Amino acid sequence: MDTAESVIGEAEVTCGLPTAAQVTSLEEARAAIDRVDAALAVLLERRAELAGAVQRLKPVGGFAGRDRRREHQIVEAMARRAPSLGAERLARIMNAVIEAGLEVAEESREAR
Repeated sequence: MDTAESVIGEAEVTCGLPTAAQVTSLEEARAAIDRVDAALAVLLERRAELAGAVQRLKPVGGFAGRDRRREHQIVEAMARRAPSLGAERLARIMNAVIEAGLEVAEESREAR
């Protein structure tokens, strides 16, 4: 699980973010959450862009072209990195993320 690439990637994502044990006040905790939320927004935007590229390259795109096997692989990989969330919760989260990305790709395609 912990390949050098995944460890480096996790270090880049969490760089400068305190752990829950490191925050000592409500204000610090909220400020840390705000930083995580900002990073999540940027990552979700990038993911939607990349999902749009996938939709463009697939023979069948959009909701009809969803690959449930690939989605399961994504959730399982994420669950290994976020065991406290677990696969069931992550599946719900990722379903929303994937559907949002598909909607953005559809809107982008219609705008052309």
